[in-house]
Amino acid sequence: MADARNNIPSPPGLPCVGNILDVQDEVPIHAIERLLDTYGPIVKLRIFGNERLFIGSAELLEELCDERRFWKTAGDGAASLTTAGGRSGLFGAKSEEEPDWQQAHRTLMPAFGPLSIQQMFGEMHDVASQLVLKWARLGSNYRIPVTEDFTRLTLDTIALCAMDYRFNSFYQDEMHPFVQAMNHTLSASSDRLKLGPLVRKMMPWDKSVEKVQQSRALMREIAEQLVQHRRSNPTEKRDLLNAMVKGKDPKTGELMPDALIAANMITFLVAGHETTSGLLSFAMLNLLKNPETYFKAQQEVDKVLGRGKMTVEHMKSLTYINAVLRETLRLTPTVPAFSRSIRNDNPHDVEQLSNGKYALRRDDKVLCLVSKAHRDPKVYGEDANEFKPERMLEDNFQRLLKGAWKPFGTGVRACIVYTSGRPFAWQEAQMALALLLQSFNFKLDDPSYQTKIKQTLTIKPDEFYMRATLRDGLTATNLQRLLSSSGDDVEFAVEEGHRRTATGLRDGQPITILYGSNTGTCLALAQKLSVNARKYGYNADVQELNTAVGVLPKNQPIAILTASYEGQPTNNADQFFAWLETMGAETSLEEVQFAVFGCGHSDWQTTFQRIPTLVDEMLEKHGGQRLAPRGLTDAASGDIFSDFDNWADHTFWPSFASGSGDASLAQTSLDIEMSTQNRGSYLRQDVRAGQVVDARRLTTDGEPEKRHLEVKLPEGMTYGTGDYLAVLPLNPPESVTRVTTYFKISQHATMTIKPGSATFLPTGVTLSVSDLLKGFVELSLPASRKDLQACLAVTKASEDRFVLEGLNNEEGFKEMIEWRTSVLDLLCQYQSIELSFSTFISMLPPLRPRHYSISSSPLHDPTTCTITYGIVRELAKSGVGHYIGVTSAFLSTLKPADEVLVSVRGTNKYFHLPAEPEACPIMMFGAGTGMAPFRGFIQERAVQIAAGRKLAPALMFMGCRSSVKDRLYAEQIDEWVKVGAVDVRYAFSQEPEKSRGCKHIQDRLLKDKEEVLRMWHEGAKVFTCGGPAVANSVGNAAKILLLGSLEAKGEKMSEEQASEWFQARRNERFVVDVFA
Repeated sequence: MADARNNIPSPPGLPCVGNILDVQDEVPIHAIERLLDTYGPIVKLRIFGNERLFIGSAELLEELCDERRFWKTAGDGAASLTTAGGRSGLFGAKSEEEPDWQQAHRTLMPAFGPLSIQQMFGEMHDVASQLVLKWARLGSNYRIPVTEDFTRLTLDTIALCAMDYRFNSFYQDEMHPFVQAMNHTLSASSDRLKLGPLVRKMMPWDKSVEKVQQSRALMREIAEQLVQHRRSNPTEKRDLLNAMVKGKDPKTGELMPDALIAANMITFLVAGHETTSGLLSFAMLNLLKNPETYFKAQQEVDKVLGRGKMTVEHMKSLTYINAVLRETLRLTPTVPAFSRSIRNDNPHDVEQLSNGKYALRRDDKVLCLVSKAHRDPKVYGEDANEFKPERMLEDNFQRLLKGAWKPFGTGVRACIVYTSGRPFAWQEAQMALALLLQSFNFKLDDPSYQTKIKQTLTIKPDEFYMRATLRDGLTATNLQRLLSSSGDDVEFAVEEGHRRTATGLRDGQPITILYGSNTGTCLALAQKLSVNARKYGYNADVQELNTAVGVLPKNQPIAILTASYEGQPTNNADQFFAWLETMGAETSLEEVQFAVFGCGHSDWQTTFQRIPTLVDEMLEKHGGQRLAPRGLTDAASGDIFSDFDNWADHTFWPSFASGSGDASLAQTSLDIEMSTQNRGSYLRQDVRAGQVVDARRLTTDGEPEKRHLEVKLPEGMTYGTGDYLAVLPLNPPESVTRVTTYFKISQHATMTIKPGSATFLPTGVTLSVSDLLKGFVELSLPASRKDLQACLAVTKASEDRFVLEGLNNEEGFKEMIEWRTSVLDLLCQYQSIELSFSTFISMLPPLRPRHYSISSSPLHDPTTCTITYGIVRELAKSGVGHYIGVTSAFLSTLKPADEVLVSVRGTNKYFHLPAEPEACPIMMFGAGTGMAPFRGFIQERAVQIAAGRKLAPALMFMGCRSSVKDRLYAEQIDEWVKVGAVDVRYAFSQEPEKSRGCKHIQDRLLKDKEEVLRMWHEGAKVFTCGGPAVANSVGNAAKILLLGSLEAKGEKMSEEQASEWFQARRNERFVVDVFA
């Protein structure tokens, strides 16, 4: 077996010096990588009579990381760097058998637990803020020395977090003496095999050895001073220094001696900052050299942080930033190699590698080049040298060969902060990178800069400079306010105004209400339930479902209100759903008491109530206690609130609440103080102020009105093609006037809801009645059965009671819902209903945003977006007055320079243009304003074509009434057709003779079936946008086309099989965005 060692190739060497010339390079690691490129995955060198082995493949690295056979050995440089008083730090101990290593390891491991690392976030943020403000104040002309400033950042961070000591590096022009001494020592270690320094040391006048000794002595002195400073100034802070000064070895009970503490202080000061500064430097370089990844990272930061202050909770959402850091460490691991050898307790003196092809002896040291193994084409493919963070996203990362990513070492001697839960270095790097991308736009100082590497014990980019410009009109002053505040003031006001649940109700029992909502319906239900909770003696905490991942409360009621969106969880419930799906048998939800209510629309038959049903089943499967049977509502019936009230009052609350609350009839009045003082309106929901740029009508007079609105987005708000714009409207003035007239209240009056009132409305603040009615509550939603019963309970006239009782039966209530009769309608029609204003207000749901498909592309202009909408104004079905669409009426009043409250919301993640537009054709089906997202698609393609890209074909089927009167964006689309951005097939319902006899898009689909089939076979992705009728009609036509094409080939398929065929390809080849 030992003969297999002779199979390890070795380049010929020179007498005495051996292969010393083969490793000469300014960056020694590059020389060894070239040797591995020449000789294969393993190579043997002889230098000055000593043999060393080097490996560079993921397969061999994984084998050498087998802790049962091999262990880590410290290199000479690391060992000499981290010693003090004859004691060795964790980093420099020769093996894990050394008593110093064992004592330090046992003593310090608890200090690196996940909670301990998270508690360091505030101090990390403090130091990172100093870096951000330095760059902000120096301005865009400052040539940033990237590696130097990141070294300042990471040194100050480890010192403050681990030792409660401030080096204050950002307040000094020169680097701290410790860093200078460290750099000198590390450079000397790296120069050991370079001929120049070797020859220089032979000269009698050379003082390099003496300087290295002085540098090491300075590092020891600083470490010892820090230890003595702590002993002289004791603190109860739970940091690493206290863990060493006060902590006892859990095995022996001994305290660590000062010399060992000092040696480990050097370990943390070096390893705790040098590698992270290199990681951040390379990450910025990689992003700037690959602009697509830079913008993806910045977009994620904008999505997760917005303009708010970062908290530790944000870290888990920075998935792309996480991938950027992983991919950076793959390509440029800051510690590019570590040594392995056969364990002392391994009984074998020879160990085989690669199934006996090679062998190692007990005295062999193998330098594992992770920098080479990380680029192994057998693992990463032909593009292994390219920077692609996507390959490091979670699923891809988990599938990697273990030896394909080892930047922190391996086993018990891996980087200690990496092996213990949430890593110190990782949290620090994520936070710093996100803060920088949130605050600045960066560019290379020299666009032609080619990566240069400086190697000491670690590697960093050399001569790398960049420039930073504050983003979106930020100034150093308001940036400082953002970094030091508790959050964005506007977002705080929004949160206070909209998601307030039961202020002042701290005396009640706890209940948690979790919701998953894309459009706001389940949020409104959650708020409604939280208000009613007070009647039953409960204090409600309303949260998004995703906030409950891993932390579902126990021994208290939990109400889960959620919906399915195309059979998938909503955006704020997807992590929660995935958590339940991936939960192992070892996880128990025992003592979790839950009840689920689901929202859905039966027009989506195959996915109706899918998510609520699965959530209900999975919670029970994992041991949760179901308090009440799952409730559900079908939006197709238009009676969501009544269904919910019925479930809450007769199923949910009775399942655990001791009192009835008399919630089925009585409505709680609010304790309101009236005054005549005028006050302005308050911000609501998670929306911010945008500005109208353009507003115009798209259809001719006499046609159903379709309009175009362009909005300049608030600073920092971004969108993707196909996303939604959520608009928080104001109720029509006519509706507000009806209320104030009925209750005989001046619109100029103001009101204050006293703290402690059971309401979602702001309490303890004064606002005008007009503002309340316009901007906080829904005035036009159909009354629920509970609302009707409440009105009936206070109706005095017998004739009115008779009518209301008729409406309360099944047939009457169904008719009332169809007529969209609101509570206000009931009051105006039946004058003997004696309902107070405060009770009326308490009955109304919160005003929620309406979602519109964005009809533009950020490639055209990332600062503005457009929506395309129709005006809803028609005679009320009840025969009394008009039914006015709240948001469309509001939008139609806007003119350029007006303010509108908006927020970008993500659409179905599949409803986006293909990632490879050159390769994947698309087909689009929409009628009327259903073409809105497709205008954005086509605009994006037009921009790309103008830039010289050759795109795959795009075919759009568009339904209109007329070729002249309502052909939306006619001139623009005609121009896009000319440049090849799209081919449009119209269907004019009132002029079918102008659209090949086709009145509807499903007719045109069948008429042009040959081209549709051709594009399908070329791999086209198909998009449909419209109401349920449009989606179903297009789906039925597609089914006819499928069955007909099969029949033409002599094949058969049943209707049921056809439906299954389409369902299997949904979201992969067919994507539908249906609005009810």
